Amino acid sequence: MDRSTAEVAAEFPERGLHWVKEQVETALSETEDYIREKPAQSLLCAFMAGYVLNRLPLGRILGGLFRLLVVALRPAILIYGAAKLYQAAQEEE
Repeated sequence: MDRSTAEVAAEFPERGLHWVKEQVETALSETEDYIREKPAQSLLCAFMAGYVLNRLPLGRILGGLFRLLVVALRPAILIYGAAKLYQAAQEEE
């Protein structure tokens, strides 16, 4: 299994995306099963979650998360581009 670092770095986002997709699907199916088993308790939990979310300063929280994403995205794009450039240079040799 001789694989270059660029190949591993290029596959990392794909594997991460696949893992996140599986986790979200699992969480959704478990949530659906829970709601079917306990509808009244689920409704109460949804009401309480809505009340708490209504009280939070969501605009400021989402704005902060967006700024953090923008700051973190620049180096990630740079690293991904460098890995692709390295991979292309290795393929030419």
